[in-house]
Amino acid sequence: MDLNIAGKTALVTASSSGIGLAAATAIAAEGAAVVLNGRDEDRLKQAEERLREQVPDASVRLVVADVGTEHGVRTVTAAEPAVDILVNGVGAYGPADFADITDAQWTRYWEVNVLSGVRLSRHYLPEMLRRNDNGRIVLVGTDAGVMVSSMMMHYEVTKSAVLALARGLADLTRGSTVTVNSVVPGPTATDGMESVLAGIASSTGVTRDDVVAGFFAQGRQTSLLQRLATAEEVANLITYLVSPRSAATNGAAVRVEGGSIPTVL
Repeated sequence: MDLNIAGKTALVTASSSGIGLAAATAIAAEGAAVVLNGRDEDRLKQAEERLREQVPDASVRLVVADVGTEHGVRTVTAAEPAVDILVNGVGAYGPADFADITDAQWTRYWEVNVLSGVRLSRHYLPEMLRRNDNGRIVLVGTDAGVMVSSMMMHYEVTKSAVLALARGLADLTRGSTVTVNSVVPGPTATDGMESVLAGIASSTGVTRDDVVAGFFAQGRQTSLLQRLATAEEVANLITYLVSPRSAATNGAAVRVEGGSIPTVL
């Protein structure tokens, strides 16, 4: 299926690895120019190399900036004043007991997980609406933002806000060809996740596969998939949502979490 995004420009934040890089690669494979973004220049250059291994003729630009800060967003928007597609996948993550989470940590998580999307959308959405040419914004959430627990509340609460932000922004697109959606991944086999799994395996004296099995037995019993999703599986959904093919999907929190959320809606 031709997704009709050839010639478009897509900014994908947090695209040094994981879901962001997988999404950028899939979008580039459809013929769109992609702007990779991350905080580390060396890692970003490595990401470009990995992307080009799969899409040799890709049009790729790099912007090194931390979009979890106001300055970083200004750096990105100065380098790329207008885009057709925005995929914001940046996120701070880490388990912590509620009583131990400081105000500074809450503030930092809010700035990274929520204000990154606010600031980027505040810049790019008005021009998308002015053009009215199938502009697309996709914000990356998580199933943990729907099933909030006490394990890492600062992460989960701020990721809940991401879903609400996407729905609110979508209201601004009424009657246009622009859409704003969020995606709701579950546990995904990214580089970061693999590092966490390796650390747990090392500290507990079990294998990586044992750690994963224990997680699904105790932490995600509701999962129908009963395995980690791949970054490419999440990217497939994102790539559809940034295309004109998804025109009737707007304001949605679209799940790609392997059925871990045990509700109809």
